[in-house]
Amino acid sequence: MFEWKKEYESKITAADEAVRLIKSGDHVVLTHAGSEPMMLVDAMVRNAENYRNVIIHHMVTMGKGEFSKPEYKENFHVDSWFVSPCVRQSIADGYGDFTPVFFHEVPNYIRNGIFPLDVCLTMVSPPDEHGYCSLGVACDYSLQAIKSAKVVIAQINDQMPVVYGETFVHISEFDAIVIGSEPIPEMKIPVIGETELAIGRHCASLVEDGATLQLGIGAIPDAVLASLKDKKDLGIHSEMISDGVVDLVEAGVINNSRKSLNPGKCIVTFLMGTKKLYDFASRNPGLEMRTVDYVNHPTVIAQNSNMICINSALAVDFMGQIVSDSIGTKQFSGVGGQVDFMRGAAMTTDGKGKGIIAMPSVAKKKDGSMISKITPFIDHGAAVTTSRQDVDYVVTEYGIAELKGKSLKQRARNLIAIAHPQFRDQLAVEFEHRFLTKF
Repeated sequence: MFEWKKEYESKITAADEAVRLIKSGDHVVLTHAGSEPMMLVDAMVRNAENYRNVIIHHMVTMGKGEFSKPEYKENFHVDSWFVSPCVRQSIADGYGDFTPVFFHEVPNYIRNGIFPLDVCLTMVSPPDEHGYCSLGVACDYSLQAIKSAKVVIAQINDQMPVVYGETFVHISEFDAIVIGSEPIPEMKIPVIGETELAIGRHCASLVEDGATLQLGIGAIPDAVLASLKDKKDLGIHSEMISDGVVDLVEAGVINNSRKSLNPGKCIVTFLMGTKKLYDFASRNPGLEMRTVDYVNHPTVIAQNSNMICINSALAVDFMGQIVSDSIGTKQFSGVGGQVDFMRGAAMTTDGKGKGIIAMPSVAKKKDGSMISKITPFIDHGAAVTTSRQDVDYVVTEYGIAELKGKSLKQRARNLIAIAHPQFRDQLAVEFEHRFLTKF
């Protein structure tokens, strides 16, 4: 049973030694979010002088992103599939890149060489008695990256929780192993204000007992969860969950009992929250991690009855076009799973799926002034994340705008009704210019 131990021990090395397996020109993938191996990334940056044009790929990165700093632009080149704050400037300044992709397609892109991959840097739990390590808080594209990479360097972290599902990798798949204990990266608990609470209440009014939910991360999803305490028999099929889900599971509100797909289990592809969430997920048979080409595939999502997905946006135009990942020509984040879930919810066979975009009515500019997030036209250069055909509802603190099945004029009127009062008259004038009719 323990024959694997000799192989395991023979692969253990120091971080600075392990990253020598990376060569100039290599494509290096970091496993996702909380599973990013900080010790290995730090060692790679520390040895930057040994590399030229190493291309770094990732989605959400919770590390420092030092490889994206201008002083390393001859050594490392960021080509991100989702723009996290720590790498945003490198892309804005032109020496980094962003590649748009639907989250559910990433494993297939890796598998088929559309995304080239030489080295995978990953972080896993210590091996069990059979030599298997758990990917813990993220399996999404991370599992496929380990399987497809020519070289896999693993950080074994005794603080990585063992999470059930498609998370287990045998030590034989690692080329080098570094032992490094450190806390799993955590997200700060967001501050929920009156605006978020109002949005949460409006969203909750669209959620029926027995619904299956997908939510993102941040103050609005947490406010939605806080507004669901009087609901019954909710389920989770979501690309990720955060701490707010734990409270509803412990309260019995989320029990997954009425799910049509994978009943009895929260289905997720990665976790992002605090230690409270990671402890909840550890060896929890009520939570199952599956790869993102399953969790986020629209045809899988569509098998969930009463599927409700709630996502956010940076702007919505009069037609209902959703801009969620760019501000003008500046790439702000990424497509992620928003479109995956909006389309999956629309395809549900019971006809009860709902795609909801929830956002504050205004955003603050750098000078402190406000700008309406409901706008006649999207900004020049901005990319449409979710098409006007894909949206059911837009929710702000001022109410709910129903868009599905509505004409362009009806859509615009419904959206203006939930805009911030300060901007409604101005938007009504724009409506009349646009549609040549009275508001």
